[in-house]
Amino acid sequence: MGKASRRSRTDRTVRTSRPAPVPFVARPFEGLPGETDWVAMREIVPAATATVRLAEGKAPAGAPESITIATVLPLAWPALHRNNGDVLVGIQSGNASGDTSRDIAHAVELAIAAEPGTPIQSLPVSTAETTRLQDLIDVDAPFEIELHDGFDFWVDDAELDVEGQQSLERANESVIPTVKLASAPSAYWCRIGERCYVRWVLPYDEDVATSALARLHAADTSRLTPEHGDGGRLLGCFRSSGLLIPVWEVDPGSEPESHDDAVATMRERIDVAAASTEPLTAAERGARAGLTNRQVTLR
Repeated sequence: MGKASRRSRTDRTVRTSRPAPVPFVARPFEGLPGETDWVAMREIVPAATATVRLAEGKAPAGAPESITIATVLPLAWPALHRNNGDVLVGIQSGNASGDTSRDIAHAVELAIAAEPGTPIQSLPVSTAETTRLQDLIDVDAPFEIELHDGFDFWVDDAELDVEGQQSLERANESVIPTVKLASAPSAYWCRIGERCYVRWVLPYDEDVATSALARLHAADTSRLTPEHGDGGRLLGCFRSSGLLIPVWEVDPGSEPESHDDAVATMRERIDVAAASTEPLTAAERGARAGLTNRQVTLR
């Protein structure tokens, strides 16, 4: 066999032995408790944490019983193993593959294996063999978000030098005031500048949710607060992780909790519209096209 033939066989062997790439997953958090809140933490909540437990048999010796999921960590680190043994994982640090679930699980595993006091500063690209969150954490435990006014949870009880304190203060100043509404899962009031919004991660596949909102928009029932004239106008939607995040602008002078009744009513409307199997009317198709044109895909 000539050198060229041997080299060709070697090249083919190397190529075929590479790990298979990660298949794209449109809804990476599907199957986890609180799918919509996972999406909210990744996309629209600025400063928050939640605690998850590793599934039985998945925790290596010496691993902590629970992991803290955070919106973001210092310098956008994917994860951090603190000196005290706590493990924090930031889920707004970006994608390394086509499956966000694998990327976050990869960060969890790397942080657990790291020495205390070590940040995970970058993630290797996940492969088809990388564990998914659905197989790594206890999916029977609830996923409960705790909102924070700033990022003081980064440092816990540690003392910062002047430079570190200034960095933390700058990060805290960038936080958008956000309040979780009680009337619907994953509905959040926020203030951006002088304007206020309700942003809500809907629990339906994005195509179903878009059609549901189109039915309401065509029927002129898509406003959160129609009794306030132009108040509660549906501005448009974000798409993220296979779900839809509609955005309503609300009265900047109102308290966040004052929108709970309106959100509860809208929740009922959306549930009914999402359950409809009737074909969209011409007006509803037009409304759907308008909503789709105004949608923005996050990440």
